[in-house]
Amino acid sequence: MALYSQARTGEMGGKQLGLSDYELTTAKKQTKREKFLSEMDVVVPWQALIALIEPHYPKAIKKGGRPPYPLATMLRVHLLQQWYSLSDPAMEEALIEVPTMRRFTGIDLITDRIPDETTILTFRHLLEKHGLGEQIFETVKSYLSERGMTMRQGTIVDATLIAAPSSTKNKEGKRDPEMHQTKKGNQWYFGMKLHAGVDKNSGLIHTVVVTAANVHDLTPAADLLHGEEKVVYADAGYQGIANRPEMAVKTTDFRVAMRPGKRRALPDTPEGRLHDLIETAKAHIRSKVEHSFRVIKQQFGFHKTRLRGIAKNRCKINVLAALSNLFQARHQLLATT
Repeated sequence: MALYSQARTGEMGGKQLGLSDYELTTAKKQTKREKFLSEMDVVVPWQALIALIEPHYPKAIKKGGRPPYPLATMLRVHLLQQWYSLSDPAMEEALIEVPTMRRFTGIDLITDRIPDETTILTFRHLLEKHGLGEQIFETVKSYLSERGMTMRQGTIVDATLIAAPSSTKNKEGKRDPEMHQTKKGNQWYFGMKLHAGVDKNSGLIHTVVVTAANVHDLTPAADLLHGEEKVVYADAGYQGIANRPEMAVKTTDFRVAMRPGKRRALPDTPEGRLHDLIETAKAHIRSKVEHSFRVIKQQFGFHKTRLRGIAKNRCKINVLAALSNLFQARHQLLATT
């Protein structure tokens, strides 16, 4: 797949490539980054996202200021920042140093201005201010649903910890007050939790809730269900979910994992072996939620927060959840494009 050369011409005005860009586009081997960005260039619903953000994006030139960057460019810069887990200064430097990223954003190093870290920060603040992270997630869900990837089957619920800096060497001289510590096993963690409801069949995220790390997994469990599922899978941390008051009106079948100690104590009898096989089958289904967490934390590098406060991180996580869904569904989307 030629890297954006034809698909990007109409959107970015048919700009001529610089010398370094030309050398890379004529290279015989396509790098992993080029392949990834080529695929994302096709599967991201650019027009829908631009239409979502455009009403909030500045159009006029401020007095004594420079004209705003094209919204399409800033959106692409923001998504690059999420995919590669880059800070605002690091994103600016990457645009200067990495021709592949510049081509993806449609920036010509010779004729165009490179968005500086303040401009990149301002765009992120725009998304946070207007709750656009959550709306981006919903827009991508609708986009996938329109293409036959519905998320109305059974649901898998789970949560994962996202660490936050515990250092007090900052302007306030203290840790983030909205983050908390929690104990998992024999180890203490400081940060927040990403709670997710994932479709049993596709493994795509349909619901996201973000809380401090000390919030029990059961507390937001009802908010992770879309209401149409007939079966819910969960690990042993969700024992008792069916007995909670908010679940009383639901006819859902809850298939919660047996506690590890109880499973190890199963007798070596036909009945005991049958129970063990049932637990194995549950685990195979539940593993799909780990795929989404792996993409967000390992593929996209979000295993530790850089931003302070739940609200800012909620916006970021919703964008990452949308991008995770697109990444996991990319082969189906590419096949239908």
